[in-house]
Amino acid sequence: MSPHQPSPRRSVFSRASFPEYQRVLAILRTETVGGALLLFATVAALVWANSPWASGYFALRDIKLGYEPWHLELSVGHWASDGLLAVFFFIAGLELKREFVSGELRNPAKAVVPVAAAVGGVALPAIIYVLFNLGSGAETLKGWAIPTATDIAFALAVLAVINTHLPAALRTFLLTLAVVDDLIAIGIIAFFYSTGLEPLMLLAALVPLALFTFLVQKRIRSWYLLLPLAAATWAFVHASGIHATVAGVLLGFAVPVLSAGKKGEPENGLAESFEHRLRPFSAGVAVPVFAFFSAGVALGGAEGLASAFSDPVAVGIVAALVVGKTVGIFGTTFVLTKSTRASLDSSLSWIDVAGLALLAGVGFTVSLLIAELSFGASAHNDHAKVAILAGSLTAALLAAVVLRARNRHYRLVELEEQRDDDGDGVPDVFAAPEERR
Repeated sequence: MSPHQPSPRRSVFSRASFPEYQRVLAILRTETVGGALLLFATVAALVWANSPWASGYFALRDIKLGYEPWHLELSVGHWASDGLLAVFFFIAGLELKREFVSGELRNPAKAVVPVAAAVGGVALPAIIYVLFNLGSGAETLKGWAIPTATDIAFALAVLAVINTHLPAALRTFLLTLAVVDDLIAIGIIAFFYSTGLEPLMLLAALVPLALFTFLVQKRIRSWYLLLPLAAATWAFVHASGIHATVAGVLLGFAVPVLSAGKKGEPENGLAESFEHRLRPFSAGVAVPVFAFFSAGVALGGAEGLASAFSDPVAVGIVAALVVGKTVGIFGTTFVLTKSTRASLDSSLSWIDVAGLALLAGVGFTVSLLIAELSFGASAHNDHAKVAILAGSLTAALLAAVVLRARNRHYRLVELEEQRDDDGDGVPDVFAAPEERR
C-alpha cells in the first residue's frame, strides 16, 4: 500500500472464523441454560423470602459451617459467595486468558472497540451512581462499583426468552465485552474491596499456586493433585483479606491455553478442557446457588419498595444500569467508529448496537457480590438488591423491545447464513470470497 493511500477501514462486529463461531455458540448455549436456572433461583429466593415461611430462608442462609482458626467458619450464604463463586471466577480467568492468547482480544485492531466499550460501560455507571450519592455521605459512596458489571448468563437468558436471532458477530461482541467487564470487576474487587490485608497469608498462597501452575504447565490434569492445591490457594487468599474469588482468577490464569503438541494432549489445550468440564457446573450450579442465597430480600410490599427507592443507593443503581451502561457502551462504540478507521459492519444497524448496550445493563451476579462487600448486612444492602433486580429487569425489557423489532430481519439473515450449497459442512458465508463465486 502506498504511504499516501489511507488505510482501509476496519469493520466492527465483523464475522469471526468458523472455529471461533462454533466456540462462541457452545459458550452461549451453556450460559443461556445457566441464565434460565439463575432466573429460577432468583424467583425462588424472592418468593421464599417474602412468604409466611421467610424465617426458614434466612435461617438456612445464616447457618455457620467450617473451622474458625482458618477464618473458614462461614455462613451458608458466604460459602456460596466466597466459595462457589470462585469456580465462576476460575472460568472467567480461563476465558480471559484464552481471549488474550488465541481469541478476539489477541488482535489489537479487533480488541480496541470491545475493550473501550467495556471501559465506557464501567466508567459512566460508576459516575452516575456517585452523582446520585454525593450528598448522602461516605457510607453510600462505597457502592460505586455495584452497577458496573454485566451478567452474561442473565443477558443471554433474555435473548433466549425473546427468541431473537441476533447475529453471531453481535453475540461475540457481547461475550467479549462481558469478558473485559469481568476483568475490570476482578480488579475492582481485588483493589477496592479487600480489607485487613495479611501479607503472610498472601505469601503462603503463592506456594500452592506455584505448585498448581507447575503441574498444569506440565499438562498434568490429575484432579487429586490439582484440586487440593486449588483449595489451599483459595483458603490462604481468603485468610489474607483479599476476596477469595480472586484466587479463582489466579488459578485460571495459570492454566495454559495452547497445546504443547504432546502425545495424548487435547488438541485445543488444557484451558479449553477445564472450561468444557467446569462451565456447566459454574453456570448450572455455582451461580444459581449463589443467586438463591443472595437475591432473597424481604420487599415489605409497596411500603417497603417505597422505602427502598427513597434511598439514593437504589436510585443511583437503577439509573446507572439502565442509562449509564447503555450510553457508556453505545456512546464509546459510536465515537470510536466515527473518529478512527473502524466502521460498523454493513450487515448491522446502530439500532442493533443500542439493543446490545441496553442488554448489557442486566447486572446481577457480580453486582450482588459487590453490594454485599460494600454494605454488609445493612439496609443499604437490601435496597441495593432491590435496585439491582429492578434495574436489570428494566434494561432487559427495553432491550427486548428493541431486539424484538429486529427479530424478523435477524431470522432471514440467519437462514441465509446456514446455507451450505457445496455440502462441505461449513456454511458458505465462512468460505473465502473466491470460493463463494
